[in-house]
Amino acid sequence: MQPITWNDFEKVELRAGTILEVLDFPEARKPAYKLKVDFGPFGVKWSSAQITRHYMKEELVGRQILGIINFPEKQIGKFMSQFLVTGLADENGDIVLTAVERVVPNGSKLI
Repeated sequence: MQPITWNDFEKVELRAGTILEVLDFPEARKPAYKLKVDFGPFGVKWSSAQITRHYMKEELVGRQILGIINFPEKQIGKFMSQFLVTGLADENGDIVLTAVERVVPNGSKLI
């Protein structure tokens, strides 16, 4: 593990956002959804997430997640991912979303 400085950590825009819409992403190489997320003052952004093993589309709408919003956009097939959804791999390598324990304003920064 390589240590980072506090200044390095402060550069990461790890923000809370609320999922507004979830779409299937059949063109993805691995099963994934397209997520539309409201980051408050940072706007509404889209990303893909390989979270189909643990989550149904219907249960994700309205849920707050954490995303890194200052990575460069990434082209995934015909889809442009605008932020990185954060999560942790379970014992099988399937992704469990990083959760917000209580509702916070969209755009709140992890500190």
